[in-house]
Amino acid sequence: MRSSRNPPPPPSSSSVQEATKALGLRLREIRKNAGLTARALAGQAGWHESKCSRFESGGRRPSEADLRAWALHCGVPQLAEELVTTARGIEGMYVEWRRMEQTGLKRAQESVLPLWERTRRFRIYSSWLIPGPVQTAPYIEALLKSIRDRRGLVDDVEDAVRVRVDKQRVLHEGDHRFALLLEESVLRHRIGGPEVMAGQLRHLLVAASLPSVSLGIIPVTADRTSLWPVEGFFLFDEAEVNVELVSAHLSVKHSHEIGMYVQMFSDLSELAVYGSAARELISAAVESLR
Repeated sequence: MRSSRNPPPPPSSSSVQEATKALGLRLREIRKNAGLTARALAGQAGWHESKCSRFESGGRRPSEADLRAWALHCGVPQLAEELVTTARGIEGMYVEWRRMEQTGLKRAQESVLPLWERTRRFRIYSSWLIPGPVQTAPYIEALLKSIRDRRGLVDDVEDAVRVRVDKQRVLHEGDHRFALLLEESVLRHRIGGPEVMAGQLRHLLVAASLPSVSLGIIPVTADRTSLWPVEGFFLFDEAEVNVELVSAHLSVKHSHEIGMYVQMFSDLSELAVYGSAARELISAAVESLR
């Protein structure tokens, strides 16, 4: 049985693992700057020498107490809170859906409200669904019912739909700006049946006319030789990226990784069509439903 004093091993996500390794490199740098060997530091802290090695290699995530002890024995106690904050960020990066949705879908929808409200610039790329800010209630209901059934969740779909629709007020309030980038195939994925999908596509045409919204669609005819579709992501200002995986919700907050998503959004945007050309693709998708 794992001791409650030690945090669990890093979750299975490349971003989390890379962040854990980066923290380990930072700890190694602090130790070396203090002129200490791993054995000497372990001796001062009352640890086995291998504990230091596992922290520095990213094989084990240190607890907050471990980080404070590391800073203290390396003679830099002022760095303790910085290290703790970094570790907390790593712990919050990867959240399994079963944890996030264990009390129902409504709570999961509410959890992102503060982030939506404080964000000014949204950049959203989707390769499989119409993005949340411009979804219709019937489209949302079809999605959430599918998630409820697939994951065996509490049935609070009606309440969750209301919360999700209410979040869309940010489209009309304040100085929020939305850059939406969709693969054309998204327009053809029939969610909720032809009638629901037709209503969703017509709503997308209306939403695209809002002054706060820029809509780009990447045609299926675009040359994807060097840039193919990637996982969908939400970029909130340049502070955070959210990615929806099959098993979990990934929150990226490290500036280097955020920069990669910013660049990817920019590169994908160059493949998209806008204005009348985008509207023609949407209208064609509506016609295909008849």
